[in-house]
Amino acid sequence: MAKESFDKEIQFLRMLVLTSGAYNRQQFADRLGISVHTFDKTIRRLKDIAGTVQQQAAEEPNKAMADMMRTSYYESADPLLLFLFRSKSLKESESYRLSLIIAVLQEQSLTSLEILDLCSKGIPEELSLPDEKTIRSDLKYLEQAGVIRRLAGGRPQKYTAHNDFVSELTDEELSDLYAFVDVMANTQVPSVQGYLLRDSLKKAMRRRQLPDGASDLFLYKYHYHSRILDEAHLYTIMQAIEARRKLSFHYFTPKSNQSYHSKNTNPLFARQSEGRLIEMLPLKVAYDHQYGRWYLLGYSSGRSGVAIFRMEGLTQLEESVLVNEEEYQAKLASLERNTQFSWLVDMGRPVEVKVRFFNPFGAKRNFIKERVLLQGQWGVIIEQDEESFLFEITVNGTQEIKPWLRSFGSSCEVLEPSALRRELIKEWKELAAYYEPVRKNIQLQDDGTA
Repeated sequence: MAKESFDKEIQFLRMLVLTSGAYNRQQFADRLGISVHTFDKTIRRLKDIAGTVQQQAAEEPNKAMADMMRTSYYESADPLLLFLFRSKSLKESESYRLSLIIAVLQEQSLTSLEILDLCSKGIPEELSLPDEKTIRSDLKYLEQAGVIRRLAGGRPQKYTAHNDFVSELTDEELSDLYAFVDVMANTQVPSVQGYLLRDSLKKAMRRRQLPDGASDLFLYKYHYHSRILDEAHLYTIMQAIEARRKLSFHYFTPKSNQSYHSKNTNPLFARQSEGRLIEMLPLKVAYDHQYGRWYLLGYSSGRSGVAIFRMEGLTQLEESVLVNEEEYQAKLASLERNTQFSWLVDMGRPVEVKVRFFNPFGAKRNFIKERVLLQGQWGVIIEQDEESFLFEITVNGTQEIKPWLRSFGSSCEVLEPSALRRELIKEWKELAAYYEPVRKNIQLQDDGTA
């Protein structure tokens, strides 16, 4: 699938998750900056991919797509990004051929000519049949990817599936490994490679007819399903950073009415795009665990030096010119100075925040203090007694640290600055108003029940 088309699918799926299908076809098309006809082609393409990936019956063309969007608290569903990665660069004939090669090599060791014969018999009639050169190229690709391996011995060379590690595990060990990878893929970032590994382990468990999940052990969900789609850009950005190359892209702000801009070749159908064409030198990426957002930090000559972009707004990402190492290090040093006191990426005026945290009453472990020490970054505890402790930190602005402080609830009291204290008092009063009784004559007990 072409890169531009992949951008379109990413934005489409993100909107589908965030809006729960509340938009009609015209609203989706307007938001994407495409025609309704292109929207219909896109949804058909996604349904075809979903049907191929999940191998749904022909009489259920919409079920595969619906299954991907269905929320279940008893299973960690495959993320939408993994679904796109599977189909991004493979033609339909390649998808069938590679899947067939891997499947036959799971059962026995075969030569390239034997594999060619099996592929010729197993590929549907409507798809083009491969030749020996194509099969040899596929085998080389799969060997480089670590999926298969060549057996020792003379010619003709034989190949087999490279799954010795998994095959040597007992059923219990394989189940434990799957459970571990499942937890890590759902809780760590970046997570795409973990999902790919989890998918392979799931297939191995199915071959042994083992339960293919840890639903009886773990119940958890990644709260921002749409944000994992941003990882599609992550490896392109990291590659550009390593190569010291600039990036060019169209950027759509979160407040923009559009999230995608199609490349129109016919001037009669050209549309005005709300996205800005940006060229910048990428320097860092940051991830906000609080809101599940990826950020790209770098240097843009068209802006006031250091620039920050939400990764969800990037489309048509491409590498451009190379910069020398001296220039790169100078720009990186400038970014480090500007973000020295950033809780995440805020580059506002530095302000000192002073907070009193209250120790949990009667608890065996002081989990409040443990969390502050773990997550408090460069802040320090300056005073403490049996009931509470004072915490101080200097940050660029208070907007990014506020959700963290709010998450402690009544165990946290902001002392300084006074503006932040007033903001939190106002927010807590608004929350308290939501829980006031509707009827005036209702008396609430100590536990909050009527």
